[in-house]
Amino acid sequence: MLRGTYVDPRAGRVTFRDYAERWRSIQVHRPTTRAQIETHLRRNVYPYLGDRPIGSIRRSEVQAWIRRLVTTGEGRRALAPSTVEVVYRYVVAVFRSAVADRVIVTSPCVDVRLPKGKPWRVEPISTDAVMGLVDAVEPRYRALIVLGAGTGLRQGEAVGVELDQVDFLRRTLDVRQQLVVVAREEPKVAPPKTAGSYRMVPLPRIVVDALAAHVAEFPPAAVELEDVSGPEPVRRPVRLLFTTPDGRPLRRTSFSAGVWQKARAGAGLPDSVTFHDLRHYYASLLIRHNESVKVVQARLGHASAAETLDTYSHLWPDSEDRTRIAVDSVLGAEPAADSMRTGDVR
Repeated sequence: MLRGTYVDPRAGRVTFRDYAERWRSIQVHRPTTRAQIETHLRRNVYPYLGDRPIGSIRRSEVQAWIRRLVTTGEGRRALAPSTVEVVYRYVVAVFRSAVADRVIVTSPCVDVRLPKGKPWRVEPISTDAVMGLVDAVEPRYRALIVLGAGTGLRQGEAVGVELDQVDFLRRTLDVRQQLVVVAREEPKVAPPKTAGSYRMVPLPRIVVDALAAHVAEFPPAAVELEDVSGPEPVRRPVRLLFTTPDGRPLRRTSFSAGVWQKARAGAGLPDSVTFHDLRHYYASLLIRHNESVKVVQARLGHASAAETLDTYSHLWPDSEDRTRIAVDSVLGAEPAADSMRTGDVR
């Protein structure tokens, strides 16, 4: 107590659920992240650890909980290793906060082994697949497919594009917001995913033409939405380029079920193909045409070049032949070979 390190044992009697809910309510998260945390805690954590006093949970019990997540049984499905890692990261944050608040002395999340997933590499879809989607999708959303494949916008950024973001003369798109849709909440205009996601994207002629034709056939109508992209939330009329036939914002789930799945089936593509594959396709085009890592990072709005390399490094052309040519052009040249034989190498 004199050193200030004493933790009252009574503090650890609060249940994990009660403390985690208090922790969740004060975090500064984007709306989608906030909804994801709530869902994961409610579905995958509270049924196992929620009613336990937080101070009584041991490392072995956390390990056993991880084991339950990756196995099937009792009417539950096994979670993918990547999902388990996400859920575990939230639990770690809750225990870390409890230690900082002196609710518990130490966190049980120490030396917990997580399942390892299979190595995953982006395999971009083909141009024929993209054109198949364009042909198969209903006309109202044809320009949305072209926009995704021709700019690499995330789905939230694409469906959140307003008319004044597009400069048809200069052929640029100002990416400054996204449409965020959370279950049981009204859609909102929100900032992009990260600070690096604010960007000016050059528009190819095919995208400009598709957007111009779309605006002519489906004129944007203003819909009143809450805008939380600025310092203070405001309600304002938003002129979205892509909406439902009755003028409402596109919800991810309804768009997937009512539009994307039909277009995918019409194009003869597997169920694994999602709207995000259009983003991967765009990145592969830039790489194929020798754009640098920094350019690809800027176009996609990645937070860092490391993120770009982690995702797409295998798509850059192999440099083995260039390495051979570079060495042969110097060491294989006659003057250089003579200099090496005589030891006169500068």
